[in-house]
Amino acid sequence: MNKYKICVIKGDGIGPEIVDETIKVLDAVSHKFNFSLEYDYKLMGGAAYDVFGEPLPDETLQSALDSDAVLFGAIGGAKWDNLPREKRPESGLLKIRKALGAFANLRPAVIYDELIGASSLKPEVIQGTDILVVRELTGGIYFGQPRQKDENSAYNTMIYSADEIERIAKIAFEAALKRDKKVCMVDKANVLETSQLWREVTQEVAKDYPDVTLEYMYVDNAAMQLVRNPKQFDVILTENLFGDILSDEASMVCGSIGLLPSASIGGKVGIYEPIHGSAPDIAGQGIANPLATILSAAMMLRYALNQDQAAQAIEDAVKQALAQGYRTKDIANYDAKEICTTAEMGSIVAGLI
Repeated sequence: MNKYKICVIKGDGIGPEIVDETIKVLDAVSHKFNFSLEYDYKLMGGAAYDVFGEPLPDETLQSALDSDAVLFGAIGGAKWDNLPREKRPESGLLKIRKALGAFANLRPAVIYDELIGASSLKPEVIQGTDILVVRELTGGIYFGQPRQKDENSAYNTMIYSADEIERIAKIAFEAALKRDKKVCMVDKANVLETSQLWREVTQEVAKDYPDVTLEYMYVDNAAMQLVRNPKQFDVILTENLFGDILSDEASMVCGSIGLLPSASIGGKVGIYEPIHGSAPDIAGQGIANPLATILSAAMMLRYALNQDQAAQAIEDAVKQALAQGYRTKDIANYDAKEICTTAEMGSIVAGLI
């Protein structure tokens, strides 16, 4: 029997609730497919600050480094908004991504037929949408130095090396080979030198993938095209800032941010998390949607543990639950037969494995 160690970080707000339901599903699927998961629970974010005075304690980072994968809920909340930047929950997330070398963020945006009415766009525009956003995660303006703010001015530095671009481009092209073989590189090459370098390096990488079609699109046009005709996209490759914005836009094309998972990979250990936030305003009410976290666990099984059948079983179970009309409150208006609590939805998906 294969055994895997998972560093589990529940986080803040609804994080503990949605992670608990994901563990329920993981237990069911690991039993069915005959592998073992050992969970090491650690603190990060606001919960860690309250105990340790740091958003990323050393013991959490060490556990992550010693694990096969990190399963992560969500962090943050108004309680910690006034802390110094380096003490805020989000700083812990940036640090762990950097420390683990998780430079590639994969964010699928898929339309479920059962929830097509959840999108604000017309059904005929979005039906069949299946996009994978590949976002560079550890470089660019979020990490660039120098950076400074004083009373009258502030500046940040957007910087990329050719090596950073090459490695993320390869991941996008490899992903495209398993999909519709199209990569759209999104940039702002008409005004940014960093984007010009992105184009040059990506064009070189593309030579090794003759079966994949590469096109370029300015980020402002890409933002418009995502709501005009999202089905034109297969894999979107882009840098950190643009990817942060476009992946959230793509999620709302699909109707609910509560359904979309992500994987941050590339280094020794990957981080698997929903793309939504900690939603402290609904924490503890039993109405949070756990499906994005459950689907993130499926990505963990596929990318970190090579348990493809188990990953597919989770994804199929989520589709079955939606097809049978089970809905959490956030998606209750769309062909719901039964409105479920967070825990009920977790149990339903686990029972369909």
